[in-house]
Amino acid sequence: MFGRKKAEMVAADAALPGRDFELPTADTHFVNGAALKGPYAQGLQQVQFGLGCFWGAERKFWELDGVHVTAVGYAGGYTPNATYEEVCSGQTGHTEVVLVVFDPARVSFDTLLKTFWESHDPTQGMRQGGDVGTQYRSAIYTYTDDQLEAAQASKALYERALGARGFGAVTTEIRSAPAFYFAEDYHQQYLAKNPNGYCGLGGTGVTCPIGTGVAAE
Repeated sequence: MFGRKKAEMVAADAALPGRDFELPTADTHFVNGAALKGPYAQGLQQVQFGLGCFWGAERKFWELDGVHVTAVGYAGGYTPNATYEEVCSGQTGHTEVVLVVFDPARVSFDTLLKTFWESHDPTQGMRQGGDVGTQYRSAIYTYTDDQLEAAQASKALYERALGARGFGAVTTEIRSAPAFYFAEDYHQQYLAKNPNGYCGLGGTGVTCPIGTGVAAE
C-alpha cells in the first residue's frame, strides 16, 4: 500500500508547503572545483535530467568531456526548497534530477541525450529498478526550443528501438525546465565522495541510435 501511494503523483493542493529560503549546499563541485551555482560563462547551456537515484545519474554526466559542472537537485513538483526527506515522502511531486551545464562546442546535446537514454530504463513509470516513487521518474527538462525538439525526437527514436526489443512505451516526461532546487551538500557528487556508495542505475542494454542518421517514424 505504501509503495503504491508513493508511485502516485501528489495533487498540487496536497503537496508539502516547503519554505521560502534555499537549502545550504556545496559552493564548488567536488570533482572539478567549478562553482556549483555559477555564474556560468557565456555560451554554456543547461539541461535537467531525471533518471532514477541522482547519485549514480550525476556521475554519468560529470565524466563526459565538455560538461562544465553538474549538480543534483529536485524539480518538476510543487514544493519550493524541499528537503531530501520531503521528496522521498512522495508529497512534493519532485523528481530527483541532475542539472548539467555544458559547452555545446565541446559536447553535443545528442551525446547528452544518448547518455541519458542508455543509462536507465525509461519505460518504468514511477520507479527505476527497485527504487519506487514519483521521485524516481524519468524526465528531461529543457531550456531552449531546440533542446525540447531534440529531446522529443530522441524519445521517438529510442522508443522505436526499445519496442523492437520487447520493451513498453517510454514514460519519460519532457517539458520546459521548471525551477531547480539544489539538493543538500552531502548529495552533491555523492559517488566521488563515497566510491562504494549505492548506485541503482541500470540501462536496458538497447543502444540509442541518435546521431547515426536513423530517423524516427
